[in-house]
Amino acid sequence: MRLTTLTAGFSMAALIGTISAADELKFANFTPPFHTVNASVIETMNDMLSEATNGEVTVRGYHGGELGAGPVEQYVRVVQGVADVAWGLPGYTSSQFDTTMIVELPNAIAIEAPGYEALINAYDEHLADEFPGTVPVALWTSEPNVFIMRDHEIRTPADVAGLKLRVAGATAAQVVEALGGTPVQMPINQVYNALETGLIDGVITGSSTLNDFKLDEVANSYTFGANLGRLSFYAVMNEGVYNGLSAEAKAALDIMALSKSAEDAWNATSDDGVAQARASGDNVFIDLTEDEAAAFAEAVSGVVNAYVAEVGGEAALAAMRGE
Repeated sequence: MRLTTLTAGFSMAALIGTISAADELKFANFTPPFHTVNASVIETMNDMLSEATNGEVTVRGYHGGELGAGPVEQYVRVVQGVADVAWGLPGYTSSQFDTTMIVELPNAIAIEAPGYEALINAYDEHLADEFPGTVPVALWTSEPNVFIMRDHEIRTPADVAGLKLRVAGATAAQVVEALGGTPVQMPINQVYNALETGLIDGVITGSSTLNDFKLDEVANSYTFGANLGRLSFYAVMNEGVYNGLSAEAKAALDIMALSKSAEDAWNATSDDGVAQARASGDNVFIDLTEDEAAAFAEAVSGVVNAYVAEVGGEAALAAMRGE
């Protein structure tokens, strides 16, 4: 599948990127090389392209912000040609991704549903305009969000009242507000220090962060079972660079396969991190019953409908759900 979009505001920037017949794509990674994204996306993409082109087109990861510090600017770096490819979170620039962010809402899709399928199903007709000047090569979501807390146990919606919780974007902020908490928006690589110093009381995010960002070192309470939504991610290529690829290279960029690789890896990292945290013996794990989880669903029930109506995303939500 070829996913393309081009708007007037980005048309010239998209033409900046070029690639020769034999070249190395620069993939910007704001996280360290041990992060899950490296093996599941960057190295997998390199394998796809290298095999299809007999090594003429390869991918090199530039880790730890080597092509520019800060995760918020990842998309712009691709459009401006600083990087050929980058990954990031729509939530960091929520206003650009109003419709894409629907997938992050509680109960937008079932807790067990693959997020990458939801995003790809909705992309062509409903999300493409939110990715100007680029071609997505992967779209995926994290494992379902959980409460990761320091010195606070979350068993009911009332337990959230008055607490400061980090969120990745605007939709998660609405969830925290609906539960009576105060949302604090910050990049995930700042959460460790914020938890350690008490700037925040906890975070709603996927449990893969226990490994990828070592949050188990500063958190001690975890609540599972509520459908609190999930995070969404993209990996995008400069459109000019994409257009300069050979037919063989373009055909090798299987968005479904690369997206599944990423999401499967996020889930595996999550499972490993949770298993280690449970085994450590110094954490509280709260596994909600169905009735307890339903209380959270009721508490945030108005968030999804209000947000979807606000962005005119009813058809996009239906596509994400496969309806």
